[in-house]
Amino acid sequence: MTVKAFVDSNILIYAHDQRAGRKYVRAQEILDVLWKEKSGVLSTQVLQEFCVDVRRKALQPISLREVREAVQDFMRWEIVVASPQSLLAALEIEVEYQLSFWDAMIVQAAGSANCEVLYSEDFAHGRKYEGVLVVNPFETARE
Repeated sequence: MTVKAFVDSNILIYAHDQRAGRKYVRAQEILDVLWKEKSGVLSTQVLQEFCVDVRRKALQPISLREVREAVQDFMRWEIVVASPQSLLAALEIEVEYQLSFWDAMIVQAAGSANCEVLYSEDFAHGRKYEGVLVVNPFETARE
């Protein structure tokens, strides 16, 4: 059974950062499955964070050309675009779960796309937000 999954920017960054060791390998495995199952979901916010952080925060930054190619590839995934209504919903999520606004936007996007899973290392592993289960793929393989 295919599970619709939202992917946070940290997973995308690790999947493009060969110096990230086991995190690189695990992130690659996740993305491979989501590509094969056509079940990956992103948001414009995640893509924006990826564009900046994969060039500045990655252990092995990638070129602007490589970023552009990656974004063009990811455009084949379902992309959630923030609307004024999603901003208002994120404000409610921020208060309800005591999250940062930006994390609340991630939760809102995942929920609005009816995702069952949110892959991220920035949220509490195993916690549900708006019916979306957080999976930290590095939880069992801490470096």
